[in-house]
Amino acid sequence: MLQLCQVTNALFISNSRSACSSELLRKEAVTLCVNVSRQQPFPSGDLTKLQVPVYDDPNEDLYSHFDRCADVIQAEAERGGRSVVYCKNGRSRSATVVIAYLMKHRGMTLTAAVQKVKTARHVVEPNPGFLSQLQRYEQELKTRRGTPSPDPGTGSAPH
Repeated sequence: MLQLCQVTNALFISNSRSACSSELLRKEAVTLCVNVSRQQPFPSGDLTKLQVPVYDDPNEDLYSHFDRCADVIQAEAERGGRSVVYCKNGRSRSATVVIAYLMKHRGMTLTAAVQKVKTARHVVEPNPGFLSQLQRYEQELKTRRGTPSPDPGTGSAPH
């Protein structure tokens, strides 16, 4: 079944087949497509398109794309547009980018962002490497915001 899964008012996640459905994109008024793959096609039509060329491999660097993707999605929402983020199956790469967006622009924790995306699309499961990159990104965002993170070296053990 072709379906765009709604995460926020202006953000959807899906697999490649659904994201390339002109009918679905028109129905949901999608204006930006973020293709998180090296090989999946883009939909035809007059849409803004961003490609993040990564494979679904735990060793791939998706981290370096988090800020740019999150900022492009946010800018599209602020101008009244709607975005779909997709990869081949709509499970790992696209989910990772959507989670990073929620953490950066919605102020969510990693746990809350994963839960929100899983609620929208039940098959979501970022690979272990991407989850590790999201954990690193969560710490980076806390540092940027000036939120202290727990120091594992401070416990009740004597010094």
